[in-house]
Amino acid sequence: MLKFKVKRAQIRDVPQIHRLVNNFAEQARLLPRSMSELYEDVRDFFVVRQDDEVIGCAALHVCWSDLAEIRALAVADEWQGKGVGKALVKACLSEAKKLDISTVFCLTYKPEFFEQFGFRQVDLMSLPRKIWGECQHCPKYPYCDEIAMLLTLKKSAGEAT
Repeated sequence: MLKFKVKRAQIRDVPQIHRLVNNFAEQARLLPRSMSELYEDVRDFFVVRQDDEVIGCAALHVCWSDLAEIRALAVADEWQGKGVGKALVKACLSEAKKLDISTVFCLTYKPEFFEQFGFRQVDLMSLPRKIWGECQHCPKYPYCDEIAMLLTLKKSAGEAT
């Protein structure tokens, strides 16, 4: 498996992130993202570049003091299965730990990919209401067919150990 260098996204990466994410959105595999949304959230994103081309991206979006979401994980077709996605998820989880986030979730069609990091499937309706704000923009709302997955990085304050 190749080793990939994950970096924070830069403004110059946004058009490529937009193309990559929306390519998967056209296949109903990701939520579409507008260019303005990506510029607003650029600090959430990590990228892997091959030369000057963004070949993979993922965002860690903080929802609340104890909760973050890995979203917009996309890897160019020709780079899938080579470790790009794994490197991006590891970067997101490392950032969540640095921020002292106790729980990370994702919505996915590939649960087996996230299970290798310790995520477990949960009922979509068990996720906190604060995550639903973005859902109303989804073309599949309210009939979401994604699988909710959760990873507990540490116990929340006051939670029994």
